[in-house]
Amino acid sequence: MTYQFDEQFERKGTLSLKWDQAESLFGDPDVLPLWVADMDFRCPPAIIETVKQRAELGMYGYTIRTHEYLDAITSWFSRRHHWQIQPEWLTDTPGVVPALGVAIQVLSEPGDQVILQSPVYNPFYDVIRKNGRQVAQNPLVLRNGRYEMDYEQLESLMRDGAKLLLLCSPHNPGGRVWDREELEHLGRLCEQYDVRVISDEIHCDLILADKKHIPFATLSETIAERTVTCLAPSKTFNMPGLNSSFTCISNPEMKRLFDEQVQTLAVGGVSFFGPPATIAAYNESEDWLEALLNYVRGNMEYAISFIKDQMPMLNPIVSEGTYLLWVDCRKLGLNTDALKQLMYQEAKIAFNEGSLYGEQGTGFLRINLACPRPLLSKALDQFKGAIERML
Repeated sequence: MTYQFDEQFERKGTLSLKWDQAESLFGDPDVLPLWVADMDFRCPPAIIETVKQRAELGMYGYTIRTHEYLDAITSWFSRRHHWQIQPEWLTDTPGVVPALGVAIQVLSEPGDQVILQSPVYNPFYDVIRKNGRQVAQNPLVLRNGRYEMDYEQLESLMRDGAKLLLLCSPHNPGGRVWDREELEHLGRLCEQYDVRVISDEIHCDLILADKKHIPFATLSETIAERTVTCLAPSKTFNMPGLNSSFTCISNPEMKRLFDEQVQTLAVGGVSFFGPPATIAAYNESEDWLEALLNYVRGNMEYAISFIKDQMPMLNPIVSEGTYLLWVDCRKLGLNTDALKQLMYQEAKIAFNEGSLYGEQGTGFLRINLACPRPLLSKALDQFKGAIERML
């Protein structure tokens, strides 16, 4: 089947977090939003049809999960990632970020240090601090246009008592798809210092480079025993509004603690549309995903080429995974407020300003490439024009 990813749809007036807040967030209703990580593409046809049929029932009651739902998940991860997940390892959650919070609550105590690798997805900071824990930063090293882990500094944090790590894999916003050797090195340190890992792998299906995503829990049985993996079809198939996400925990005691906390907070259960949409995604939409990845790769190549040719003072970090492009704008010499003004007021565009992801992101921008190429082209043209006027 052929999919038309160039087609543009009107999303204003649809209660869109991305499109209906331009004036309140950026001061101008006409700002082009290429920020929050949802796509400006329609979902796969199988999901749309499933949701339509479900909506036509007209009674949106409490919903159960079925063997078909669990089989769709386990089959997908076996087929795409060579991970033999057992159904009893799965717990449904209202979202990946809530799952991170629950995992932090059961795997650490108030005041404990929790390691993150900055610059990193900004809710990582919130789920640590708002649960009364301390952020222990293990900054990534940008070397030859590619982020790498600083194992020496990481080991020092573990040696000093940090017993929990939040892993972002693939990494957002840096775009790294961690190699097996990198993850194995991390795993050895975790085993040596008895550190447990909460691995956010929501972008695991969005691999752009000639690489493979390695689920952290597949490195070994002992690594799996200390890992909580947070997953969802939402980024892959553009369905975050359907609230379908889950954790995978093979350690029975860790899963018991996690499930008890989910019950304590009363955030368990599945949404009315979630399980059927997940089944349609994992069982019927793989060809759509392959077409999507080809299109996003084209957007990545287009954006990088445009930036290098038309804005040579900027340095794009080639993304191996996710549909996000991380761009080094430090040569512009602008502080955070000036960079926001350049985007929102001068260029009339909204990328994510980098300090949102921690101090190491200051001077960078994150661009959402999951949009029709004419929209991406327009945004880049407007950004280029604003920079030329400034210079």
